[in-house]
Amino acid sequence: MAGVRLLAYEDGEQADGGHLLRSLTEMWMAESPRLLVAPRSPRLLHGVLEQADGDSPMVEVPVDWLADEAMAQAATEARRRGAALIASAGPGPRRTDFPGRSSPRVMELEVDHAAAALQAVLRARDADPRHPAQRAAAQAQLAASPIEPEQIVVGAASMALVEHALDQRAAWAVAGWPIEDVLHRNKGQPLPPTRRAVVRTMQALESEQSLDQLELQFGQEPALAYRLLLHLNSASLGLRRRITSLRHGVMMLGYRTLDAWLAEQLPHTSDDRNLQPANASMVLRAHLTSQLMEAGVEEELRREVYLCGLFAQLDLVMDEPMRTAVGRVALPERVVEAVLRGTGPYASVLQVAQALGQDNPGVVRATRARFDMSAEEINRSLLRTLAVATV
Repeated sequence: MAGVRLLAYEDGEQADGGHLLRSLTEMWMAESPRLLVAPRSPRLLHGVLEQADGDSPMVEVPVDWLADEAMAQAATEARRRGAALIASAGPGPRRTDFPGRSSPRVMELEVDHAAAALQAVLRARDADPRHPAQRAAAQAQLAASPIEPEQIVVGAASMALVEHALDQRAAWAVAGWPIEDVLHRNKGQPLPPTRRAVVRTMQALESEQSLDQLELQFGQEPALAYRLLLHLNSASLGLRRRITSLRHGVMMLGYRTLDAWLAEQLPHTSDDRNLQPANASMVLRAHLTSQLMEAGVEEELRREVYLCGLFAQLDLVMDEPMRTAVGRVALPERVVEAVLRGTGPYASVLQVAQALGQDNPGVVRATRARFDMSAEEINRSLLRTLAVATV
């Protein structure tokens, strides 16, 4: 993970750029991921620029907004105070007068830009590497791509575009990962856990980490957590009670048995690095769903809520209808209600967490209003989750 790009929208006339920066300074720690704040309205950006300095996170500045004299002045003064300003623009020459860093630069891929990039990829693939002329033409096609080195590419809707940006054009980062495309690449089979996750969990068992830490390790990938719950409730184990939580499963099996089970999983794991961002996104949603629960809720219920967020895309993970995937494994009824029917006590926090993953403030506002949740409550839960995000 290169960092977090936080989209900041105005929600009424009370939106305050200075308050936003103070909140981030208060909640961000030295161990937190690198942060890029992207105010989505000129008024909010202006308020952020008036307060930004060398201790502030990076600030994304659409270059078109600098046509406003007051905005340009605020950006210049923020830069003098040491603020890290990142330009946001479409393809084309970079502005030499931008009052900030020359790189990286944010580029949002429009449909025509994405089509041009994909065309370059396809022509390069079709070229015969044994023919110098075709090889040179392929390199020229790639060089003509609108994606340039040291860009933060937004809107790469397919893995072909992601790989083109990162591997062929040396992009600084890709903001947003085409999760559905990654999962659909698994040839109609259930998503396997990654070798990385299984090895990390085995190492945690070997070092005799606490029950809390082991539960966290098993919950770092939906495929691994799902497989464990399937195993715990299989006829071969013959346990008398249904096991509906990872923690209970770890307690029932014990460290030695779990280690042996994980060793059996190793031959069936995946080394596909493209799965890592997809899994990280689902785990992030699980943590956010848990954070959104009211303070004081019992830890057992909070763990259930975590499973809600982790399994919210179980249909994609298993490549089968959600009803079928949920029916294969023992889950608390409240989790089933939320992920399958969108009802029950966990539906509100799950749907708000899902809405926050979209670049659509209207969806967030409508979902928040439907469940009578305050913007302050949601924002603080989001920032707490992002501040400790790791992969």
